[in-house]
Formats: sequence, structure tokens, C-alpha cells
Amino acid sequence: MNPQSEALNRLVSWNEWLTLPIKYCDLPSSAQFAITVWETIGPRKVKPVGGTTLRLFGKQFTLRKGKQKLHIWRDCEADGNHDTSTPSKLSNHEDNDMNKLEKLMKRFDCGDIRPEEWLDVMAFRQIESIHKSISNTSTELALYVDLPKFDFPVVYGEMEYNLPGPFTVVQNSTAPNINDDDPLMAAMSQQIYPDQHNSITDLDRQTLMHYSIVLDPDFQRENPVEAKHRRLVRSHRNGPLDRDLKPNPKIRDELNSIMGYPPTQKLTPEEKDLVWKFRFYLTREKKALTKFLKCVVWTDHTEVRQAVDLLPLWVDIDVDDALELLGKEFENRAVRAYAVNQLRKADDEDLFLYLLQLVQALKFECTSDKTLDPNGSSLAQFLIDRATNDPILGTFFYWYVIVECEDLVCGKLYAKVAFHYIEALIRSPEGYKRRIDMREQGKLMSKLTTLARDVRNMKEPRLKKIDHLRAKIADSKGTLHKFKAITLPLEPDKQISGVVAAKSSVFNSNLQPLRITFQCEDGSEYPIIFKAGDDLRQDQLVIQIISLMNRLLLKENLDLKLTPYKVLATAADTGMMQFVPSMSLAAVLNEHQNNILNFFKAHHPSTEPGNVYGIDPKVMETYIRSCAGYCVITYLLGVGDRHLDNLLLSTDGHLFHVDFGFILGRDPKPFPPPMKLCKEMIEAMGGANSPHYLSFQQYCYTAFTTLRRNANLILNLFSLMVDANIPDIKIEPDKAVMKVQDKFRLDLTEEAAISYFRGLISESVNALFPQIMETVHKWAQYWRR
Repeated sequence: MNPQSEALNRLVSWNEWLTLPIKYCDLPSSAQFAITVWETIGPRKVKPVGGTTLRLFGKQFTLRKGKQKLHIWRDCEADGNHDTSTPSKLSNHEDNDMNKLEKLMKRFDCGDIRPEEWLDVMAFRQIESIHKSISNTSTELALYVDLPKFDFPVVYGEMEYNLPGPFTVVQNSTAPNINDDDPLMAAMSQQIYPDQHNSITDLDRQTLMHYSIVLDPDFQRENPVEAKHRRLVRSHRNGPLDRDLKPNPKIRDELNSIMGYPPTQKLTPEEKDLVWKFRFYLTREKKALTKFLKCVVWTDHTEVRQAVDLLPLWVDIDVDDALELLGKEFENRAVRAYAVNQLRKADDEDLFLYLLQLVQALKFECTSDKTLDPNGSSLAQFLIDRATNDPILGTFFYWYVIVECEDLVCGKLYAKVAFHYIEALIRSPEGYKRRIDMREQGKLMSKLTTLARDVRNMKEPRLKKIDHLRAKIADSKGTLHKFKAITLPLEPDKQISGVVAAKSSVFNSNLQPLRITFQCEDGSEYPIIFKAGDDLRQDQLVIQIISLMNRLLLKENLDLKLTPYKVLATAADTGMMQFVPSMSLAAVLNEHQNNILNFFKAHHPSTEPGNVYGIDPKVMETYIRSCAGYCVITYLLGVGDRHLDNLLLSTDGHLFHVDFGFILGRDPKPFPPPMKLCKEMIEAMGGANSPHYLSFQQYCYTAFTTLRRNANLILNLFSLMVDANIPDIKIEPDKAVMKVQDKFRLDLTEEAAISYFRGLISESVNALFPQIMETVHKWAQYWRR
């Protein structure tokens, strides 16, 4: 800063603001002003009158503000070094009356001293007199500068990293749980020596005492040399040469290894360069497209243009890769449009399996201003078109979108999608009729919600509540007993026309959900469980994944007799689920002398010669298969809070799980086993040495390896649900996908994975603590009743 004056008198005033092109947030704590006052002594000749250096942050790291008095060091320029020789304040500066008054004046200017007009006039007059008398006798040169004022103190701040000590780094053989997105923390957590447990000596410890970890502020920044190299390598000039490149056997093995990476794994710079180099060769590999697109620097227009031009040349990709391209990592519209075109090949039945995630993917179609134009979004238009053409798909799409309209962040986005869907529906044949049907579905849900809350708020015994519920339904003045046929939202191929009052009830649980039995137009009945005050979106997700896994297993001719009952959230805190006639395992054991076989004998006995267990072999086979299926699936999804009251058993042998309030490894009980396998379940198979138990194990291994081969699809579905307000995903959204991936053990070979799962079964069967917790739960349920 070099202000000039024509002549230096006793008082020189510039009266102008100097604005520097630096943001406050970019200032280091050592920032300072080096100010030199110059005097002109001839044409193009100046000499310093003096200089001073002002530190911008005080001792408490607060930004200085207001008027500052700076000491001018005569006949020298300001020294801008850290240990400056021209500080603005003298260390031995005498604390005279004027200095005390100036401190008080600064507090007055900042508003720390309350103004009193009559007193201030007298005080200022006295201060001016003191200042004049001191100035006449002082030889000190001083510069007064005004700094901006703020309503609140501005404090210097920076991110603080917890640095591990040298012994912690050496002795910890396993890497700590760090965020993969923070390379700085990852680097800090690296071991100094590998395998220190047994090899570290006292000499090593003494040596390590002299090591310290230093933070490099440029660690996460792009290396300009590497960036320049990448641009040169990937320039258009290399395009024609790359078309004919073919990898040698060694490089081909490296590429195959990269193609096998799960979608969560990040590629190294070397791997990215390798994939880019052989991109034309890889166009024949459908698994290579997502890896190639992860190599593209989307801020480089040249690379983006090359990548987009290559999309039509690529072989058609699978659905799991198309879903990955619809995630938040890929914002380019051409890439997302390509993914949507791949989805067009799926029929409505397959599309329904991914519909929940595709609705969530609309969040990632937003532009920079967080808005979405359905006419400009290939995914939104695709979903609207398919939902318009298929009534079943359209019903679920409508309710998925309606629930998201309540979201505080993306609600307006989904409201716009819903509006365009209704518009498209009305323009279609029979569309107006379907629109009226959806409106009536909404009215029915509102009535059931009101009824459920009224029943729950009653201060009466459960039997009185059931009587009240049935009276309300049967009321001739009401509209629940009989109404014009409409589509059942939970099962769109069913038309319902009323509620059967005599078969409706209230469940004995905290939220007291309703059992509602609908009368269908075809003469059948459809019982549901209606919940108000409970978020069913997590259950809805789990059941959708179970349905998908069931489809994957059936494609491999493995029928594990799963029971993926229907679940539909109609709002953030209301919804319904299909009621499947069954008994809890706790009730079965209580009523049949702790023996599941007695339960089966009561319903499906068999007198065939050689039948050791005395039950229908089909029932036993169904039981064994369903046990295996749910053991594998609940393990993969990390389903917690498993007890005998949320394991249900039907008379034909189907065992299935309900109540998925804890997933992804969360569990309210300590030390949960990997899967729920109590001794009574094993005894029903004939014991741990029976052929049925061996069949159970074999079904588990086959199901586990089959689902491992489809891990990418399942992981991509979970990645699209990260922002879906699912309770257990919302707790740690950045770790949700990895929690599922860890369960698959993709780092193991298939044989090693089977051996690993064999150990999980053994651990679950022999776990003692769950037996104790089951007893505690049984007593808690008894006292609750």
C-alpha cells in the first residue's frame, strides 16, 4: 500500500477507502498490512517517510476493526516478514493519558460504551485539548487507519484434524473407520511401517518419537502438471490412434480386474488413464461403460464431447449399470438419456421392481437452480409415459410421487411431476376415468387415516375400540361400508367396493393399527393392515428388495418360498400392508409345546409309511426353503430387532419376517447374531445332523452366491435411495451402501464366501446371548399385556 502526498506537514489526511481483492475467509491467521508512507523529492523520485506493519488478527484470533493507531518507523519501508521490524505497536510504549483515551474512543465507536449526548460533547472537547498538547511535545509519527466494523466479532477458524500419535499409528494394525471421501484423513491414517505388531522394537519406538505428522494444505488440490499431462494424453490428436489400440494379455487382465470392481470403488488415476486409453476396445464390453464414464473429467468440454460421442458405439448395457448412470454422480444429460433408453427395453413387470428407485432418481435430474422440467428430463418423461400406458404401474407411480410431495427439500419438484403426470393421464384414452379413480383412492385413505387416529385416541379397552371401529364402518350414513368400485392402491389389479365391518379389528400394539378387510368386486376379500402415525417407507424398501431378490433367485431356478407381501406408504406417516394369515413363532411355540412340528402336524399331518416327522413333505420343504431364504436376505440387509414375535409362520410351512424397523446393522439389543436361527427352528428340521438341515445349509449357500453375483444391481438400488428419507439410511447416508456391500464379501472367491457363510450359520445357531434376550423379550411382552 503506497499512498503519496505532495508534501508532508504536521497533519496529512487521505480520506479514501482502499479495497483489496481478497476475501476474509481466505485470510491466514498471520495476515498483515505492510504500509509505507512515501514523500516525493523530485521527478520520479520518492523516499520513504516511514513504514508500519499491522497484523489483521489480534491475540484472540479476532479480526481487528474500527480506528487503529499505527506507529510509523521513520525513514524505512514497512517490513512484511512474519517477525517484522516495523510493528504497528511498540513493545515498551508508555501508557500515557492519550493512549488510554484512544482505547476508550475505540470502544465508544464500536458501541461498547453507551452514548450520552450532553456528556459526550464535554468529553470530546477535553480529549481534543489533551491530544493537541501531547502532539505539540511528541516526536512520534502515527498513522490512523479505519478498518471495517462488524456487528459481531469475526474469529479466525480452520478445520482441526485429530492427529494420531506415533505409537497409535504404529500399534494399530487395522485402518480406522474413516470417510472415503476425505483423502487427507486417509493419508493421515496410513501406517508408518507395515505389520508392526511383532516386528517393532524399542529402537523403532525411540526413532518414531522424532516423527511428527504435518498437514499439507495442497494435498487435495489437483496437480497442475498431472492435469496438463492428462489433457495432452486425452486430446483429440490421440483419438484416431486410440481406435486401433488393443491390450496385451497383461493389460487385458488389468482391465478385466477393473471391470469387476463394485460400483462403490473409486478408480486410481493410473486406472482411469488405462481405461481411457483403451476406450474404443472396451466398447464391446457392457460392464466397462460405467467405469469409462467415471474416468471422464466433466469440467473438460473436450473430454465430455469425446465421451458423449462414444455412447452410441457402446454395446447395450444391463439394467444395473443403467441404474448406476442415473445416480447423483452422473449429471450429464446425454449420459442420463442414454441410461433411460436402456431402461426402455424393460417390460412393465421388470420396471416395477426398480420404480421406487427411479422415482428417487428424479432428484438428480435437477438443474443448477434445483428445478426440474419434466419435458426436458428424459427420466421424468419416460416414467410418465410408462405410468400412463399401464394402470398398475401408474397407480404405484402416483403414490410414490405423492408421498415425495411432502418432502421439504424436493416437494415442489415432485408436485410438478405429479401435475404433468395427471395432464398426460387426462389426454390418454380412459385417462379421465383413471384420474377420478385416483382421487377416490385419496379420499378413502383420508377416511381410514381419520378413523385410525380416532380409534387410537380413545381411552377405552381394546374390545371397545373394536366395537367402535365396526360400528363406524357399518354405519349406513358413512361411506366405508359400501362405495363405488375403485382400485385398491396396494394391489391395483383388484377392484374394491366396500369394507367388511365384521372382519375388521384393532391390533394390540403401541400404534394400534387397524385390520381392514375390503370386499372385492370379484367376490373375494382382501385384508390389509392400515397404519397411521408410522413411516412405512423403510418397510416398503425392504419388501421391494426382497421381491427383487426373489425374482433373481427364481431366474436361477431356486424357489425359496419367500413371502414378499405388499407394502405401500400413502404419506410420510401413513400406509398399508397386506395381511397374510399366519401366527408368530412365539405363539406357535407357546401353543404347541415348544415344537414347530406339532404345529405342522395339526394342520398337515401325513400317515405315509416312512414319513418320520408325520407331516406333509411339501410343508417341510417349504419351511426349509423359506428359512434359508430369509436367513440369507435378513443377513444381507442387516435386519435387526429379530425376535420370535416378528417371525411369522403359516400353516403351509411358509416362514417369513415382518417389522423392518431396524436395518443396515442397527439393532436395539446388544450382540445380535448375524441371522435369526433359534434352536426350535433347527429342531423342526430334525436337528443339526439331519438331512433336512443339510438341505437348509445348501439352500443358504446357493442363495448367497446367487445374490453375490447380482450385488451390483442391489448396491445401485441402495445408492439411489440415499436421499430418500429412509430412517436407517438417513443416519449415515454416506455409509449405507458400503454396509450392504460389506455383507456380500466381494473380496472373497466363491468358495471362500461359502466357507464364510458356513461360519455365520454356526455362529448364529450357537449364539447364547440372543437366547437370553429372547427370554427377556418374552417377559416384557407378558407384562405389557
